[in-house]
Amino acid sequence: MWGVGTIASSGSTVITANYGRFRRRIAMGIVALVLLVVGGIVGVNRLLDDAPAAPDDVVAVPEAQLPDLGDAVPVLASLSSDAPAPDPAALSEQLTPLLEVPGLGTGVSAEVVDVATGDVLLDADAADPATPASTAKLLTAAAVLVTLDPAERFETTVVAGSTPGEVVLVGGGDLTLSRTAPSQTYPGAPTVDDLAAQVVAAMPAGTPVTRVVVDSSLFSGPLTASGWGPADAPSSYAAPVTATAVDGARVAPGSTARSGQPGLDAGSALADALGVPGATVVLGQAPAGAEVLGSVLSAPVARQVEQALSMSDNMLAEALARHVAIARGLPATFDGGAQAVIDAVAEAGVDTSGVTLADGSGLSREDRIPAGVLTAVVQGAADGSLGGASLMLSGLPVAGYDGTLADRGDDDPATAPGAIRAKTGTLLGVHALAGTVVTTDGRLLAFAVVADGSSDEAAAENALDDFASELAACGCR
Repeated sequence: MWGVGTIASSGSTVITANYGRFRRRIAMGIVALVLLVVGGIVGVNRLLDDAPAAPDDVVAVPEAQLPDLGDAVPVLASLSSDAPAPDPAALSEQLTPLLEVPGLGTGVSAEVVDVATGDVLLDADAADPATPASTAKLLTAAAVLVTLDPAERFETTVVAGSTPGEVVLVGGGDLTLSRTAPSQTYPGAPTVDDLAAQVVAAMPAGTPVTRVVVDSSLFSGPLTASGWGPADAPSSYAAPVTATAVDGARVAPGSTARSGQPGLDAGSALADALGVPGATVVLGQAPAGAEVLGSVLSAPVARQVEQALSMSDNMLAEALARHVAIARGLPATFDGGAQAVIDAVAEAGVDTSGVTLADGSGLSREDRIPAGVLTAVVQGAADGSLGGASLMLSGLPVAGYDGTLADRGDDDPATAPGAIRAKTGTLLGVHALAGTVVTTDGRLLAFAVVADGSSDEAAAENALDDFASELAACGCR
């Protein structure tokens, strides 16, 4: 036992001695740490004390003073009423030879009018009816703007079907409804996704959509117009005209190809957006008094008119003509739309003698419009005498800048940028141009040239562009 106790006593002594040394080492470490911190602080202070002082030659910057800019001047100032008008004889002498170039072929008619006075400066068979091609859209645009509120929007709705799981897409004549957000073609267009989100929120929970019915009954009659060729619909520029479509009746967003079944495409797009791409899609009609599950509104009418003119969109033009027919109590058909356009323009003060229309886009070979009627519509829009039609001027393509004149009419350095704004017209053998020019003297003129016997597209377009450029560059006094 004694041995054990001695060993224990000796161990206790060793532990105590080691513990004392451990405490001394901790104390020394703490002291060293304190000295290190203090030394660091002193070093920083010395560095700050040794930093160079700010130079005495620092120049104070005075408070900035904005220059006096004076009163704002309008960027788009009105044309001067004192701008000299061309002399009719001088203008006719200079421009008539341009109407006789071989590229325009036979059957050329033209007119130039001084917007301010209404004086006719050039008349080349301007009263003769001619195939207008897409310049007919000028009449449709004017009819829309004098008939409808430019701020009006067209509504597309989805209502409950007659059985659970069935929904009905009801077309309101807005062909711009988009499968993408935003639309790749029509700025401001409503989207299928928005419509679908409303439908999902409105339907009873747990009720899956199994069937989509497409109701296009707002428009009636044939799907293509008299005078359209077999290859016109579907094509890259037209489709069967229905009250329900997506992306301007294109087969896909941003595509140039148009669909042969716009209504069914719209129904399929809604089914996809609802997350049921396998749902049955059929044409039909909505039940009377059906519950509305969702609705979206188009861009304003004025914006759609601009788009129809700028890009010469046949589908928009046809839909707009149908809305004029509806507003005037006529059938929403090709014939009803065409008659409504003529009547609206005539009531607004334009002499429509010689005008025959079979559609609202100018695609029909049966359309006839004298060049003088085209200039009368443009003049009335420009001088304000044609009601609200002045809004159509902003949709006219600008030569060398946008729309169907983006790559035309800007080769003449004598022509000021933006001086030519005009609607183009092109069919096989038909080439036309109608709009406004601002002359080199600042005079605003309305003009129209229609050549419906041409056989060379490139030569005809160049001849029309030369005519417009020469007119803009011509002082002709």
